[in-house]
Amino acid sequence: MDGLNQLRVIDHSSEIAGPYCSKLFADAGADVIKLEASQGDPLRTWSATGADLGGQDGALFRYLNASKRSVVGSLDEAAGAESEALIASADLLIEDLPPLACDRPALLERHPGLVILSITPFGLTGPMADRPATDFTIQAESGSIGVRGRPGSEPYQAGGRTAEWAAGCFAAVAALAAIRRAHATGHGEHIDFSLQEVTALATNTYLDLMWGILGRPPALGAFQYFETPSIEPTRDGFVGFNTNTAQQLSDFLLLIERPELRESGEFDQAPQRIARLEEWEAIVHAYTREHATDEIIEMAQALRIPVAQVCNGQTVLEHEQLQARGTFIEDPSGGFKRPIPSYRIDGQAPAAPRRAPRLGEHNGQIEARKPRRPGLEREEPGGGCRLPLEGMRIIDLTTWWAGPIATQMLAMLGADVIHVESIQKIDGGRAVGGMFAASREEWWECSFIFLSANSNKRGMTLNLSDPRGIAILDSLIAGADALVENFSPRVMDGFGVTWEKVQALNPRCHYVRMPAFGLDGPWRERVGFAQTMEQMSGLAWLTGHRDDQPRIQRGPCDPLAGMHAAFALLVAMAEREHTGRGHLVECSMVEGALNVAAEQVTEYTAYGNRMQRQGNRSPEAAPQGLYPCSGHHVSEDPQWLALSVASQLQWQALLDWLGHPAWATRIGVDLISRRSHQDELDEALRRVFAQRNRDACVEELIAAGVPAARVVDPRTLCEHPQLAARGFLEEVEHPIVGRQATMSAPFRYASVGHWLQRAAPVLGQHNAEVLRELGHDEDEIAVLAAEKVIGKWPEGA
Repeated sequence: MDGLNQLRVIDHSSEIAGPYCSKLFADAGADVIKLEASQGDPLRTWSATGADLGGQDGALFRYLNASKRSVVGSLDEAAGAESEALIASADLLIEDLPPLACDRPALLERHPGLVILSITPFGLTGPMADRPATDFTIQAESGSIGVRGRPGSEPYQAGGRTAEWAAGCFAAVAALAAIRRAHATGHGEHIDFSLQEVTALATNTYLDLMWGILGRPPALGAFQYFETPSIEPTRDGFVGFNTNTAQQLSDFLLLIERPELRESGEFDQAPQRIARLEEWEAIVHAYTREHATDEIIEMAQALRIPVAQVCNGQTVLEHEQLQARGTFIEDPSGGFKRPIPSYRIDGQAPAAPRRAPRLGEHNGQIEARKPRRPGLEREEPGGGCRLPLEGMRIIDLTTWWAGPIATQMLAMLGADVIHVESIQKIDGGRAVGGMFAASREEWWECSFIFLSANSNKRGMTLNLSDPRGIAILDSLIAGADALVENFSPRVMDGFGVTWEKVQALNPRCHYVRMPAFGLDGPWRERVGFAQTMEQMSGLAWLTGHRDDQPRIQRGPCDPLAGMHAAFALLVAMAEREHTGRGHLVECSMVEGALNVAAEQVTEYTAYGNRMQRQGNRSPEAAPQGLYPCSGHHVSEDPQWLALSVASQLQWQALLDWLGHPAWATRIGVDLISRRSHQDELDEALRRVFAQRNRDACVEELIAAGVPAARVVDPRTLCEHPQLAARGFLEEVEHPIVGRQATMSAPFRYASVGHWLQRAAPVLGQHNAEVLRELGHDEDEIAVLAAEKVIGKWPEGA
């Protein structure tokens, strides 16, 4: 397959976010050139477990940078003609320099067809753009840490730097779409990508919008959403459940042999289980501790309860589904295992990777080329450019979050997305609106997840169990560029919506399938949600306090799956330019999660070390943690300050701020010394911060150059000064919930003012509009509604 082999990407970034973005391009065939400083990417010398690298580049570096080339250079004007020629040859430049470290407008002026992707902690604009930050403080400022924890206990981060991996996924979609437009029109783009925004979007399930629908009462007390049942102890380890629906919870009670609780209803709702948490967990554990993990999994699957082993970097290699699908392969440099890319096109995974380059290996060897840049089209009135995916039509058969966020991103980038559900079975994401059932008649229109993940789409209902519904779907497919679905494979197969049928209806239409575990293997028909992927991939293994069990991260695997699928579809679109035909794109949720959890596997197979959860600490920084400060709100909940010292310079700055106390100065300045004294550092810092005002401490530390942050309440993100300044949450009007601040894309195009053009559709909102476009008259539409082939009100509501 040709994929992206006509593209050249210059990657002047380091660590995870930018390199994972360029890895996705390299996997799809692009020529990726890593432009490194003389000392190289810090990941070249990195091992999360402190392993002896034996003179080799670190395994994580080799995983992220396979199939790339390396030259030493910079973006400074002083770098001269060689760097300028390299940039002139590129379609995309990725960089993660501080806001004022690069003259980006000048670069675009010299190279008007170039796409520049700038990935920074808070974006290039806004009052916090220049703040020092780490993954930990970004999680704190995004509402991510604040939502995660056992009630009444210290909250905890999502382990494994998940937000940085998510940034790479989202950024790749943004960049590839912009390149598509640049090739068509000659218009380049500057993409200003914010790690804070992608963390807010991917890790707290849109709780700010929930608070908006509730009328934004004062956000008093901590809001730690603790999911249960979730990861539970078994006779031989842990097992992971999730019960997103009432049916799944009811079946779970049957599984644990407590059918009387189905009748009493006393644990039906999450608040009921939290209010009696110790009693509830005793009930659950009385069953789970008496059974082996595999036994529980088989019984739960028989009841269609989402369930999985809780894996780590060692045990995930032994999973039967992943072995059957050949998910892990030997790295081309030898010595460790790596996951294959998360998608397959026409049944084929991308080509096997080449080994990662040595620093500067390709100096003086990069051949000149002219990127594909036509003459500039005349700009539209007002100076704006058309959106990259305008003219593309997507038929969206997805549900819940992973599929809808994939198609929503395509809609924000300009595609006409028609979301299809039915009155017989509404989109599962709407079920979250059930929390408003007591106060809102049309509760299914109040789901903050559905409203957030389906903006910019049109919506219609079709009963696919009725031949007339299938006939209408056939008509939609006949005029579409892509059909996207994320059910277990048997669902669409049962409706006859097969790849063969799609090709017969429209040979140019792509079919994107997003099953939980893939289209083959022993787990093919099993169901799974984001929680399942966190449990199975190892992301949960790295999340939670050190003296506690693994905990789920609460959501990121849904948007991760969505962006992997959106990127794969854009790769297939590029392939269609060569083949003239559509392609079957398979993008399993679990393999997307495994690609971002890869460090656990690379670390174990390269060095024999199993990564462990560290609570609020990390291998990258010390001291790092949450510290309660004085100045509580009217509630008794602590005011948590997040501190993360990643460099010797930051440690010296912290010492200056502390006044060089003896307990700190006797510790070595290097990271290894600081990590080895983390316990005593935590104890001393808790004493320091307990006597001080949190917000004042944060401002003083930031001014001194030390990464620090408030632990932001996820219910109040629309009030966050940085997010407000960048317009991340945009107000849209909805007929049921009114005007609400709603999350948009976690990046800004220089050519686009606003991403959200319309609110998510109410059920069946565009039935008549779409059917008229397909040639149906008003009488036919009335008959379809009367006979419930279409509709606007759920059956049984």
